[in-house]
Amino acid sequence: MGTTLEHLIESAAAHLDAAEQPEAQDFCGFRQRAAEMTDLFIEALFPRHAAAPIRREDALRQAAELLETCLLVVLPPSARPESVVRSMLESLPEIRRQLGTDLEAAYRGDPAARSIDEIILCYPAFLAISTYRLAHVLYQERIPTLPRVMTEYAHRLTGIDIHPGARIGDSFFIDHGTGVVIGETTTIGENVKLYQHVTLGAKSFDVGEDGTLVKGIKRHPDIGDRVVIYSGATILGGNTHIGNDCVIGGSVWLTHSVEAGKMVLARTAVTDSSLTRDITAVTSLESAML
Repeated sequence: MGTTLEHLIESAAAHLDAAEQPEAQDFCGFRQRAAEMTDLFIEALFPRHAAAPIRREDALRQAAELLETCLLVVLPPSARPESVVRSMLESLPEIRRQLGTDLEAAYRGDPAARSIDEIILCYPAFLAISTYRLAHVLYQERIPTLPRVMTEYAHRLTGIDIHPGARIGDSFFIDHGTGVVIGETTTIGENVKLYQHVTLGAKSFDVGEDGTLVKGIKRHPDIGDRVVIYSGATILGGNTHIGNDCVIGGSVWLTHSVEAGKMVLARTAVTDSSLTRDITAVTSLESAML
């Protein structure tokens, strides 16, 4: 390496070092440890489907150690990471129960599913939902950064983006899944089914007097029980509520609430040689099924 190039490297490094905040946290290796921890917790929940033979106790021990290591990075020195590790371990039976309902919903809801084993091994939604349910425990414990790193790990692998703050009931199924986005303040009831490219997002962002976004408010919709939302549908807004037993058709854009038992469809029409879409009037589920 030439002297000039070496000088440039040293100069660039010095300038970059000067730009670093002196008290900044060191996250080197953090994402990798969080990913390994997530995989190990899932393998502990379903050891027969692990990447390699592993005893459940060994998987839990390794996952707990990685969790404590990650917590030491994101928590203040006065915090007690062992209490968070204990909460996670105590939550695992309930997470396993919930995932059992999710698997049953996938098996019942997809005619292509031949077995529960196939869903665990092949369905991207299973990984995304499993990771979300683990991360949600840490989110409820108000752990910074780590829950988001976990769900973003699943997002990278599956294309399914579930914020760990969302509240999702039992028997949740995402069919296909690519492009699904579920925002932080979304609530989803039981026996809900989503298809690919569904967005449960924010309609707009409130801005404070100083011009910065207002955080910590309800921004995303509420979805009731036994709702089906077909591919490409977008439902926005913190005041938007989709009632129980609704069906939201593909490519629908919704920013208002829908009463229970209704179906909403997107009607495609050609006007003046241009393709336009508008939302039809909400009709009764019975008539829409004719």
